[in-house]
Amino acid sequence: MEHTLDAAKRRRYSKIYSPGLIAKETYSSQYDSFDANELAENVRLLKNYAKCFLDQGPCTAEGSDFKSKYTKCSKCSPKQKELIRTVVKALEGKLPELWKELVKKQDPNGTYKKDFEEFVNGN
Repeated sequence: MEHTLDAAKRRRYSKIYSPGLIAKETYSSQYDSFDANELAENVRLLKNYAKCFLDQGPCTAEGSDFKSKYTKCSKCSPKQKELIRTVVKALEGKLPELWKELVKKQDPNGTYKKDFEEFVNGN
């Protein structure tokens, strides 16, 4: 009986400590071809997305989906993380007042500021 428990423990620990063997759950790749650069270069469009994220304006289908899924990005693929970095950097640089509103809405106490800045900078 004790031998069986040891084998069960080994299987459980091998799953926990062998992350390469377990596929990480990620969001759908549906928007991986989304042109974040086009959005980042178009201030009018960027402003519309920011207003969507702030619940101050209508959302496109993509905007609604982004708003609901990509708040923490724990399930984002590397491609999705890069798309988000592109849009965030554009918002910070081109629409700083709207960016400040978004930050205030999503992280009013600054709890995640350092982690998010590291994420945006690719760290």
